[in-house]
Amino acid sequence: MKKTHNHIALEDVQSRYDQRNIPIDQVGVRGIRHPITLRDKHRTKQATVAEFTLAVDLPHNFKGTHMSRFVEILNAHGNELSAAMLPKMLTELRTRLHADCAHIKMSFPYFIEKLAPVTGAKGLMDYRVVFDATDRKGEIDFVMHVTVPVTTVCPCSKTISSRGAHNQRGEVRVSLRTSGEMLWIEDVIQLVESSASCELYSLLKRPDEKFVTEKAYDNPVFVEDLVRNVAVKLNSLPNITWYRIEVENHESIHNHSAYAIIEKSLT
Repeated sequence: MKKTHNHIALEDVQSRYDQRNIPIDQVGVRGIRHPITLRDKHRTKQATVAEFTLAVDLPHNFKGTHMSRFVEILNAHGNELSAAMLPKMLTELRTRLHADCAHIKMSFPYFIEKLAPVTGAKGLMDYRVVFDATDRKGEIDFVMHVTVPVTTVCPCSKTISSRGAHNQRGEVRVSLRTSGEMLWIEDVIQLVESSASCELYSLLKRPDEKFVTEKAYDNPVFVEDLVRNVAVKLNSLPNITWYRIEVENHESIHNHSAYAIIEKSLT
């Protein structure tokens, strides 16, 4: 016998009036993974998986927001999202959830095939990228964050030591806004890597290891040098309106890290 379901009118509890008179800056969902497609400078496009945060502001008089609508809007755009869809998705969030502000953050690994410097051995390097977009009453703000691992050699250690110099893994996080089209992710990575003692590779044979060790030794940089090197190069780019550079060197001879930040508005 075929089952039937009675449609019962269910109360919309989230829309109840809230008497505490406190608005919420952001409320939504976090940690949703979804496939995305990105523009790739060398291969036209690249498929990867992003972790999403979707949120809106909530006026003081509403008890809650409708969490299911965030997931509905994300899924409505198909199995492969792209950065170009973000403005439309933000508008849908604001409209469907009756909000003044909507936020979408997507964090994902971005892969670049790199050739070892001497042998040419191929390997994939992954970099952490975040797109952070906000729609505030129709005004779109978009910030791109790119995290690049590098090698740094200490200039002081090289100067005072008769044998070798201590080196460490550095991590550079560049956040930026532009007045027009965003920079290629690949160009941001290359800009950072060229500012360090040496770049990293996923695959190195012995001749490659010799090369990168000696290259790093010949190009020592303090954390202060590294953050300034990146800033000089960003200052020369015409379409950047704001940037923040964070550098952390995970020291090999200390149990702490060295850290530096430069933030600048170029408007």
